[in-house]
Formats: sequence, C-alpha cells, structure tokens
Amino acid sequence: MGLLMGEARNQLRWADGKTIKNEVDLQVLHLLGPKTEADLEKKPKVAKARLAPAEKQKVAVVENGDMGTETKSLLEQLRGEALKFHKPGENYKTEGYVVTPNTMALLKQHLAITGGQVRTRFPPEPNGILHIGHAKAINFNFGYAKANGGVCFLRYDDTNPEKEEEKYFTAIREMVEWLGYQPYAVTHASDYFDQLYTWALELIRRGQAYVCHQKVEEIKGHNPPPSPWRDRPVEESLLLFEDMRKGKFGEGEATLRMKLVMEDGKMDPVAYRVKFTPHHRTGDKWCIYPTYDYTHCLCDSIEHITHSLCTKEFQARRSSYFWLCNALDVYCPVQWEYGRLNLLYTVVSKRKIIRLVETGAVRDWDDPRLFTLTALRRRGFPPEAINNFCARVGVTVAQATMEPHLLEACAREVLNEQAPRAMAVLEPLKVTITNFPAPKALEVLVPNFPADETRGFHKVPFHQTIYIEETDFREEADKGYKRLAPGQPVGLRHTGYVITVQNVIKDVSGRVMELEVTCTKSDVAEKPKAFIHWVSVPLACEVRLYERLFLHKNPEDPSEVPGGFLSDLNPDSLRVVHNALVDSSVRSAQPFDKFQFERLGYFSVDPDSEEGKMVFNRTVTLKEDPGKA
Repeated sequence: MGLLMGEARNQLRWADGKTIKNEVDLQVLHLLGPKTEADLEKKPKVAKARLAPAEKQKVAVVENGDMGTETKSLLEQLRGEALKFHKPGENYKTEGYVVTPNTMALLKQHLAITGGQVRTRFPPEPNGILHIGHAKAINFNFGYAKANGGVCFLRYDDTNPEKEEEKYFTAIREMVEWLGYQPYAVTHASDYFDQLYTWALELIRRGQAYVCHQKVEEIKGHNPPPSPWRDRPVEESLLLFEDMRKGKFGEGEATLRMKLVMEDGKMDPVAYRVKFTPHHRTGDKWCIYPTYDYTHCLCDSIEHITHSLCTKEFQARRSSYFWLCNALDVYCPVQWEYGRLNLLYTVVSKRKIIRLVETGAVRDWDDPRLFTLTALRRRGFPPEAINNFCARVGVTVAQATMEPHLLEACAREVLNEQAPRAMAVLEPLKVTITNFPAPKALEVLVPNFPADETRGFHKVPFHQTIYIEETDFREEADKGYKRLAPGQPVGLRHTGYVITVQNVIKDVSGRVMELEVTCTKSDVAEKPKAFIHWVSVPLACEVRLYERLFLHKNPEDPSEVPGGFLSDLNPDSLRVVHNALVDSSVRSAQPFDKFQFERLGYFSVDPDSEEGKMVFNRTVTLKEDPGKA
C-alpha cells in the first residue's frame, strides 16, 4: 500500500492526499476483496535487507517537501516521459512554441541531421569557476541526454573577452569530467562568429534589427524610452553596422538592436556591441561581439539542440529565443526552464567571490570554505556525493535553497564506503608504556573498512612510545567521562591492549607533558569503558579544519546582514593544526586521496602537500553537528 500511495502521489502531485488515499483503498478493496482473518494476523518482524555499497550509489532520495521522499536516481527522474518534454522533432507540440510556414520543413531537416537523437548543451560563460548551482545544471543537461540515449555539448559562451581567461576554460571542462560526464563535443560561441555576423546582416535586411546610438544607461531598466533610431532605413543600418565592424565607433557609441518586446517588458534587446578587446581565440579579427540574447538560441540552432535547458531567470528571454530563430527562418529548438540550486551560508556570485579573493578572506577560487566545484573537490567531497545531492534536490521548477548539512550528509554516505580508515592525532600527548611487551616495535593489522574486513588491512607500528589526543586524558574524571584518567584505564584500538596511568609528568607551569602507563592484554584485563585511537612512529602533518565562511544564512541579504557580505565573515572559519600526527599507513597517499581518521572525521590530502609534510583538509565530521542542522 505504501508503494502504491507513493506512486499515486508522485503522478498526482497537486491532488488532495486524503482523496487519493480513499480512491486507492477503494480500488484495492475491489481488486482483492475484504481482509480475511489471515490478513489481520500480526506478522513477525523481518530484518530489512541491506543494500550493497554499489547499490547505494545508484539510489538517491528526492525531497519533495510535504510529500515525503522517493527513492529515484537522477536518471530515473530525467526520463523524458516523466518530465513531459517534447520528443525530438515534435517541438511544435510545446505550449508557446511559435509555428511558422517553414517550421515543419525545418523540423524534418533537423530530424534528418540528428536521426531523432536527444541533444542538450551545457553553456557556461568562461569568466569564473563553476559552483554548486552549476552542478545541478551539469547533471540536468548531461543527465537528461544520457537518460534518453542522447548527447550533450559543452559549449563555452565566450562572447565577452574582457572577463574570460584560459584557466576558466580548463577548470570548467575538468569539473564536468570530474562529475563523471564526457561531452559529445566541446564547442565555443566564437566558433560561429562568422555565421552569426552573416545572420545579423540578414536580420537588418529583413527590417528586424537597426543600429542605435542610445547610451547603455538610457536603455537600462524595464521601461526605457523607445529608440529614436528604431525606424532607421535598412540601408543606413547596414552601412553603420559595417562601420561598427571596422572600428569606426567607440565603445558605447553604437549597438545593433533587435525589434521585439520581451515578456518582462524589455524592448529591443541588444544583439551586438563594440568592444576593443582582443579575443583569446579570434584575436583582433573582431571589435564587435554578440550578446547572450542574440548568440544563445542561434548557437543552439546551429548545433541542432533539441532541449535548451536553462534556469528560471531566463524565462523572460524565451520570447526572444523563439522570435530570433523564426525571424531568420532557421531551426528553432525549445527552451525549458528549471529552478536554480542555491545554498545557505555562502555566496556563489563570481563578482563576490572575486571580492573575497581580493580582500584575502579566501585564498582563491578553490578555497575549501567556498562552494565552487574546485573548492569542494579540494576539500574532499566525492563527485558522487555532489551528484547524489543534486538528485535529492530533484528536477524542480521552483528555486531550491538548501542547507549545507544536506550536502555534507551526501558526502558522508559516499565516503563511508570509499574512504579507508587511518588513525591521526590532532593535539598529541606523549605516552610511554613502561612494560612494553617486546624489545622493538610490533606491527598491528588495522582493517581498511572495519564493517567489511574482506576489503583488506594495513599495518601500523606499535611502539613503546605512542601519542594520544590531549582531550583523551583528564587528571580528574567526571561522572560521565569514560576515557583515560588515573584509576580509569582505556583500550587502545586494534592493539588488544589496555593501558593504565602510573605517572603524570608536567612542565614547570603545571601542564601535562607526558604519561607513563602500563599495558595489559585485553583478554585478561577488565573491560575498559572506552577505546581510544593513537599513533606510534607517526608522520608529522598539517590539518586544516573548516567551518562555515559566513555567520548568517543569507549573507547577501541587507535585512539580515546590513553591513554587506564582507562584514559577515566567520573569524573561526579556518583553524590550522600545524603539528598533528598521522599513522604511517598514509605515507604514499596522493593529492585528493581520502581517509576516515578514526573518531575525527573524513579528510582529504591537499595538493599543498610536500615530501615530508602532508597536508589534510577535513571534509566533514563523522556525524552531523546538531547545532548546524
């Protein structure tokens, strides 16, 4: 009944739940008849079958507010039938799609080129690093194509040479592939500059575009005054547009504008503007560059995209999307909008991240306190965790603003299965075992994954001198304190020994510097109240512990943070432990390798690591901090 109800509620999302339940009950009663005495007997409890680790990776929980949860992978959510998207070649069946006398012939030609294949694209602007919101866009575009047997292009929207850098192009592709997706083709808007220019001339000839001399500030906003040059003769606009291309106008002195009114009331969006900035791919060939409103739909048309998936804020540009393709009589794809993904306690605006870098609040775009994808990778978040998080958010039309702890929970689920165990001590306290049972160090076998010892072991040296956490010892034990104290022994994990304090050595200020203890075999000692981790013959390392970068949920909201986001920085967002110790089993670890340090959390090797001094970033703690929920 639970499964039936879940499926019914999923298909009828806006129906009254009580009405659905009554109808399902009636249908089941009609099908199976009244319950018998056997049905009413109390059944014995049966242990639930546990999913294997590989199966867990395939399952994602989609949160639907009051509707509870569903177990659906992202690919299942993105099946074409579930989303009610049009089939390739059936663009005209979409509500709002503009059909012209040439539409059916263009669609027939489109199908001949694509073979009825689903085609999507991920079109980032290469002027910054991708962030967590882009992860949803990547999953949606690449995932929808994959779920429906299609392909996805990675297309750089490189029409603004002032802000574009080669490092961003490289990082964007790296992040797409890191998330597990391989582009069908890597293209650039600049690949099509010649064709776009030719089409701009044709648009002018058709009386659908004109050269305008209004200043940028004059045409900003939703109700700017109409351009006095809107009815300029076609031949005059053609000559002036050619002058723009030859550099005869300064920046801001002339633009090419399209003759249409958009959904939001904006009139005559700009198609081309003058910029005397060399382009990283075309050099000095052009001093005029197309805008997003002009470029995007035409590039989609050239690449025969079937589903142009974009975030909700582009809905106001849907009319210009359809209008421009139809004005030029070229194949017109369908634009579909979905809700953005935002996180609390962070900023993702490129402009604001640059401010954080410039002021020294963060080291760079990949600072682990940020939620750029490079930062999440550096902190140790597995790509599967990010993809699972996007699946949990679901394919929503409404904007989703999520708590960071939901992303962290996804990371724990994956890391629990992927990260082998190791032992590390952040604040070391020296312990000498006065009756150590061997003349030299022993080797202790530690399981890589204690819950599944078939996944192997690693060796850890166990010596007369070990180090434990300072917080694992107290001179006076409170009632609830279960770790090491005089008269209160503890077990050493994985060794089979229990240690008991014999002597406490302090410095002149009274600080505890060393403990002298004796050890007893666990099988003859009284069972201790606790087992603690330790290291022996360890490696020195640096450990970086991260908290939220901002103190408030919405650092960009003036009502919540009147002083602006830079005034909301958390002074304790980074704590560096310079003299931590880790067991020697991690000696050969490479950057981005991940471990679970027993009792401390999940950690990742930072690229800053050098020979002789490893650096670890804490990804997440072992359990969610209730104060952050």
